[in-house]
Amino acid sequence: MDDSLHEDQISFQKSVREFARKELKPGVAQRDETGEFPREAINTMQKMGLMGLVFPPEYGGRGMDYVSYTVAVEELARVDAAAAITLLAHMLCSYHIFRFGSEEQKKKHLAPLANGEKLGAWALTEPGAGSDAAAIGTEAYNEGKEWVLNGNKFFITNGSLADTLVVMASTEKSRGSKGISAFIMDGNAPGLRKGKNLDKLGFRSSNTVGLFLENARIPEINIMGELNSGFSQTMEVLDAGRIGLAAMAVGIAAGCLESSIEYARERQAFGSPIADYQAIQWMIADMATELEASRLLVRRAARLHDQRRKFTLEASMAKLFASEMCVRAALKAVQIHGGHGYIKTHPVERYLREAKLCEIGEGTSEIQRMIIAREMLKT
Repeated sequence: MDDSLHEDQISFQKSVREFARKELKPGVAQRDETGEFPREAINTMQKMGLMGLVFPPEYGGRGMDYVSYTVAVEELARVDAAAAITLLAHMLCSYHIFRFGSEEQKKKHLAPLANGEKLGAWALTEPGAGSDAAAIGTEAYNEGKEWVLNGNKFFITNGSLADTLVVMASTEKSRGSKGISAFIMDGNAPGLRKGKNLDKLGFRSSNTVGLFLENARIPEINIMGELNSGFSQTMEVLDAGRIGLAAMAVGIAAGCLESSIEYARERQAFGSPIADYQAIQWMIADMATELEASRLLVRRAARLHDQRRKFTLEASMAKLFASEMCVRAALKAVQIHGGHGYIKTHPVERYLREAKLCEIGEGTSEIQRMIIAREMLKT
């Protein structure tokens, strides 16, 4: 356990680790093979309060800090990253409502997300708008007491299962990023059509779909904040989300390290465990050092968030370093396992497939470098 955590956080860490070991681990390989969503485990996570950890009790949450949230994500990802990313996507939706929703919207929409009654999704990405979030083509116009949305969203985690979605759409196309608004949408809204689960390289048991908005109608009161303020909202939500994704990368890498240490102690070559050989020792040393550095970056960003201080730079640093570290750790883990690391008998094959997404989701590594440079060069 991590001695940088206080007693309550350590106790919480133990409880999530035990849950992951008992309820996620037994079926994780089969779910990866079949693409089956871990519904039972997600239901348990909802009952445990994991889906609303950081939100105040008056909105159905547990009132815990953001550091504890990163601990939960890491422990889940160490065993089953698909369960972790389900939580991350849910968090983007609920966090957006918490930060920018009205009091009425929080009570109506955030509370059931935080207390585990409902599952959330966050719909920003489109076929032609990923890193360039301002390029979204989905449009919304007001018609009486309703907003009407048309457009397509893509790579939406939890998309076909979500009870509540936050959807970004252009409300004044000529203004570009300054003409985007955020809307709360019911998962069964008229005109919302959900695609099939995408056949992905990794995270195969998570739900990831396209959403098709064809004159989709939502109540006028479901716009969040002021009209055309959605882009600035989105940037803040992504800052917080990057801390969670970095924690997921740390969790995957921790799984790689643990598997590698166990295998290196057991595997014999030339009459000795391969753990006796310097080549293996150095790979494990590098994995452990970079893992700990990444965890510290994540915790620093999370603590700044808890202190309500600006954390854009720190979140991007954590996300960049942790995600690229995760890929390096997964590659080393496969190398240590040799041929066994290339087959599904050992989890490191899955970890490698999952690791790559960490460099892409919530802003690619290239985008993180742009953000870091911009923040560093400010006058």
